[in-house]
Amino acid sequence: MGCVLAGRPTLAAAAIGRVFRCRLPPSREGTDWEKVVRILTFYRLLNPGSEWRLHRHWFATTALGDLLDVDARAVQDDTLYRALDLLLEHKEALFGHLRERWRDLFGTTYQVLLYDLTSTYFECAVPEDEDDPRRFGYSRDKRGDCVQVVVALVVTPEGLPLAYEMFPGNTADKTTLRGMIETIQRRFGKAERIWIMDRGIPTEEVLDELRAADPKVCYLVGTPGPSHQTGVNPGGAAVERSPGAVAREAAAADGEVYVLAHSGAREGKERACVNAG
Repeated sequence: MGCVLAGRPTLAAAAIGRVFRCRLPPSREGTDWEKVVRILTFYRLLNPGSEWRLHRHWFATTALGDLLDVDARAVQDDTLYRALDLLLEHKEALFGHLRERWRDLFGTTYQVLLYDLTSTYFECAVPEDEDDPRRFGYSRDKRGDCVQVVVALVVTPEGLPLAYEMFPGNTADKTTLRGMIETIQRRFGKAERIWIMDRGIPTEEVLDELRAADPKVCYLVGTPGPSHQTGVNPGGAAVERSPGAVAREAAAADGEVYVLAHSGAREGKERACVNAG
């Protein structure tokens, strides 16, 4: 039985198709790129997976061939990958469309943003092209023997992606934040926003820029906690720890607010790591 195509997934794919109809005309060989993009959109919304899986299995289980008047040539693996390459040139237009749709459907305000980075590695020879982004760097996959690229992503608390960028594999996390903030401001305008991120991402220099920004940019970033029952955080804020405490706040002298989140499970894991070392 084929997949049912109805409701919002169908409307979303049709809307995406309209965005790219004038930007991705059919090729001279007859490939209708707008329909290929619609197929990719259906796939991501209904049953996401690899392009290889779409090519070898998923498309044949649907009625998309009849609905879009295309055959299996529209989902050849090389065709799907080429479509993704073509989409990259229109990334700003795509995010502009998604911004309007998310605002209309979900009332998204983009006031709280979650920012993080990851990496993906390649089991291949080291590229000779100096412009190739695949480079050796800190591997989150514990594959320091492989070249990699770094991917940065900004999402809303609901999980809606607002921006992504790919960096060379040797890019340090702390060098990416300023550019991502500029990207968000360019796409969504300047506004008072709260950025949530790991402590290894911002530098003190960038944090100073956020404090002085107009409009104000707030942030919530991790910092090493006190190691005793009562301690002092690096910023000078006294924080009390007591069994069963979920969170306590203390305003530091420099105007920062420190929030202590105590997790017994996390503490046990860290102790186990220390003992194992």
